[in-house]
Amino acid sequence: MKTLNFRVIIFAFALIFGVVFSIPSLMQSDSGKKITLGLDLQGGLHMLLGIKSEIAIESRIKSMAASVKYIFDDEEIIFDDLRMIDGEEITFELLDGDDLVKAKKLLKDELPGTAFVETGLKFSLKMTDEEMIRTEQNAIQQAVDTIRNRLNEFGLAEPTVAKQGEDKILVEVPGIKTQEDEQRIRELIARAAHLQLMAVDEDRAARVNTMSADEAKSFGDVILTDVNTPEKYLLRAIPVLDGSMLTDAKVGFDENNQPVINFTLNGQGAKIFGDFTGKSVGKRMAVVLDNKVYSAPNINERIGGGRVQISGRFELSEAHDLAIALRSGALLAPVYVMEKRSVGPSLGADSIKASSLALMLGFVLVVIFMVFYYGMAGVIANVALIGNLFLILAIMSLFGATLTLPGMAGIVLTVGMAVDANVIISERIRELLHQGKSIGKSIEDGYNNAFTAIWDANVTTLIAATVLYAYGTGAIKGFALTMSIGILASMLTAIVGTHGIYQWILPRIDKKKLNFWFGIKSEGAK
Repeated sequence: MKTLNFRVIIFAFALIFGVVFSIPSLMQSDSGKKITLGLDLQGGLHMLLGIKSEIAIESRIKSMAASVKYIFDDEEIIFDDLRMIDGEEITFELLDGDDLVKAKKLLKDELPGTAFVETGLKFSLKMTDEEMIRTEQNAIQQAVDTIRNRLNEFGLAEPTVAKQGEDKILVEVPGIKTQEDEQRIRELIARAAHLQLMAVDEDRAARVNTMSADEAKSFGDVILTDVNTPEKYLLRAIPVLDGSMLTDAKVGFDENNQPVINFTLNGQGAKIFGDFTGKSVGKRMAVVLDNKVYSAPNINERIGGGRVQISGRFELSEAHDLAIALRSGALLAPVYVMEKRSVGPSLGADSIKASSLALMLGFVLVVIFMVFYYGMAGVIANVALIGNLFLILAIMSLFGATLTLPGMAGIVLTVGMAVDANVIISERIRELLHQGKSIGKSIEDGYNNAFTAIWDANVTTLIAATVLYAYGTGAIKGFALTMSIGILASMLTAIVGTHGIYQWILPRIDKKKLNFWFGIKSEGAK
């Protein structure tokens, strides 16, 4: 008998690799990397979210107003009566006509996507139609990215967050089994986490309890309440700065060992914050999150370094979730739940049972057919098929991939495709044996003749699977992933592995027993 050839050695290593790395997933052991089950297999939370894109436009207008204040203060342009009108328009008035040309140039250069109308020294600033459309589209994409970041930072395995249609977001979170976890995830997803630092209107603050919202609006103010008490605050509607200038947020503890959130501002935010506190010593500044005042401390001195603290009698888990929301970024527009479904683990168990039964039944039938029709060649094909299954599980386990119900369908389909390659090879070998060629020649030419057909079929299928994975979402990605891994594994097992086995056992193949080896009669073979 010939010594082992390189093809058999490669196949043996692949088989060992497959078995070793599949064991943690098959045995569900605590150690080792395992396949993560998807929402449809282990249960979890399915939500379809809508987005209030009109709020994104209002937030953008607020941000523009804050930018106007910062730019003009930085350039020492004197202005007055800066306010927002109906959340759509910014108005202000220059106090020095000599600043007119400079102010117009700054507005054009520093605030793209806006158009302004001037009447003497009075200005009215609005977003262009194109900028409004872009802001709405950005709000949806930003919501997708932000929610995905929040769920990833929360520590959830393979959540699905994807845009659906023009203005909806699909969220699937596997492994959520309790009402408490579900509620916590929903709050984390829906939290706007819109942070603002706002100046208290000290001139009118004493009247806040008797002042109406419309009266406050006429002064360019807004009335907000404390997060823990009914206390009201009269604040300047245009914030000093907002969460877009935040770079980090972490949970800490104050002197009473109560959870607080420490956040850091970027360079621009730190400068704005330092300048404002320097000019506002003796006054108050409110830390506002999602239109609730968390604190409104007095400013005793200029505060540099861009470090700010939020305290609000948090539970530790609440502080942790809020820090995640702040780090991952504020939602430009609020989201709301349009549809919610909780998939129970029992339904997932039924899906696993049904899918496993289908896989096992399909596998057994294929194995029986191959042995019955192709003899020992069918046994060799079945060995390659087993190796193919182990390789799929091992590769998915190694990368911590998520297995979904469509993914299991992809594995079942891969079983058929993998054995199809061996069917083509076996048929080519049988044709050549019928033509009277020697066994060795038939095997080599059979593989050579079959390779082109197998290669073309697998490459075209792999291209389709790659496109599905690149542009699909959720379940489609799971199907494409398992099918892609299965195709690549079958190229190794069905072409390299079986070819090596044939070369290894060639001296033992008896031409008088071709029915045993290849399922054909021995006439015509040499």
